[in-house]
Amino acid sequence: MLNRILALATVLALAAAGCGMSPANEAAPPSPSAASRSSAPATGTPSSAAPSSAEPSPDARPALAETRSTMTESLKLEVVGLNRVKGKHLVVRLRLSNTGTKDLPWTGEMGDQTRPLGQIKWASGIGVLDAAAHTWLLPYQPADSPCLCSDQDRDGLGYFIDPGESITVYAVLPAPSGNPATATVVTPAGPPMLDVPISDEPPAGDFPDPDAEPVTPVTRRISVPSESLDKSDETADDGTDLHVNLSSDVLFAVNKATLTGRAKAVLARTAKLVDSSPDAAVRVEGHADSSGTDAINDPLSERRALAVRRALTGLVTREGVRFQSRGYGSHRPLYDNGTEEGKRRNRRVTVSFAKPKPRPAGEAGDLVRTVAPEPGELKATGQAKGQPISMEVAGLRRLPGGLGLLTYTITNEGSAEVWYNDLHHAQDWESYTFQAASNVRLTDPGARRQYLPGRLQVPDGDRVRNHCACTDVSGVRLSTEKYAPGQTRTFWSLFALPDDATTLQARIASFPRLDVPVQ
Repeated sequence: MLNRILALATVLALAAAGCGMSPANEAAPPSPSAASRSSAPATGTPSSAAPSSAEPSPDARPALAETRSTMTESLKLEVVGLNRVKGKHLVVRLRLSNTGTKDLPWTGEMGDQTRPLGQIKWASGIGVLDAAAHTWLLPYQPADSPCLCSDQDRDGLGYFIDPGESITVYAVLPAPSGNPATATVVTPAGPPMLDVPISDEPPAGDFPDPDAEPVTPVTRRISVPSESLDKSDETADDGTDLHVNLSSDVLFAVNKATLTGRAKAVLARTAKLVDSSPDAAVRVEGHADSSGTDAINDPLSERRALAVRRALTGLVTREGVRFQSRGYGSHRPLYDNGTEEGKRRNRRVTVSFAKPKPRPAGEAGDLVRTVAPEPGELKATGQAKGQPISMEVAGLRRLPGGLGLLTYTITNEGSAEVWYNDLHHAQDWESYTFQAASNVRLTDPGARRQYLPGRLQVPDGDRVRNHCACTDVSGVRLSTEKYAPGQTRTFWSLFALPDDATTLQARIASFPRLDVPVQ
């Protein structure tokens, strides 16, 4: 009992102090009425969705996919159900198992930290990656509760999983686009689970019907950035549009709107991208950092946008392209203006247009998939506080929509406990909302281009909050960067992958670079 009290106190204290966890005294939402639930024949163990004060029944269904919590290695997560309902909804069921010898608090691991603090509930982080649409799909939000998902109080699940025991939790969310046969299931706890088969059979048990009451879809757009090694441009692919941020420091002299000699090569690369776009509309927007005043920044950004528009008009060869230009001054920063690097990146001209379509399969130069690396083949070593530590790349998988998933492990090879904090020591200009394992880069030396971790974009009034599409190390997950002797943790990141890449260089925190094959 003492262990339970101490563990619960730790979870609640970290949740209150860290970012993105639910307050301990938040009242449970009212139980959905019978009218709001869609009944399906019970073909196996009843789902944990049914409100009950009794202990959950053991769930013996075979696992469709599994992963482990990065923070708590004794927490095993298994997908035991993935059912498409009415062709537009998805019911996800996960079995959470305690494979350790101590009581395991699970509640802090499954909440979605991209929601406002008061809306986070215990299974709200269960979702699906719609890679083709660059969208992260999360449980629906009804008007009277945080999400259509398992609640630890209402469903009789409690805060802890006993040693050797399991519970089953669920979430109801939008189905991924395109009616795919498989999906990538995501949780806040561990790496995404790929290629999970979707069934169109009714799910066993009773689940909330999202068509029975007003619900709000909770989705996060995924933007995957890359930049040229000479820092002349940065692109962001959100699955629909390509946004090319051209450095004003390269294009113009200080306080000037006349293009430099170096600008010609940069704009020629941009024009080729516009030529490969399927759409006719191109937006050109000038931006400034926070230095100076609106009286200076607004007209200067307007003149710079117009200069780029005129230059691209003469460089683009495709017929019928329509350009629009506008200046926004310092009102739409991408990064923190409190740093010099953030200011440099905010001084930009952004050219936006429909994302070029990937080449048809079989076209010359298409990717030839490589064999997965053997264990130990992609391993590097280093030091953390005097202790030996190692990193090994588990894989770089190509996903639909030009995305890639990098997974890697870090192991404490020493004899003493050690913290390894370098994973979140990325540049401060990146301005992620919460601390994450974002200090990871992929590089294509031949194309002289670098790929940064993806961003989950969360609208927040007139701005967008960026969450790293990677392993979180904030809030209750602060201890993710602490390693016992011999302990291994698995991390992940989403990236953009160039169509023709077969091998990329991976630089993970302070470890040496590794040449990683694309699978």
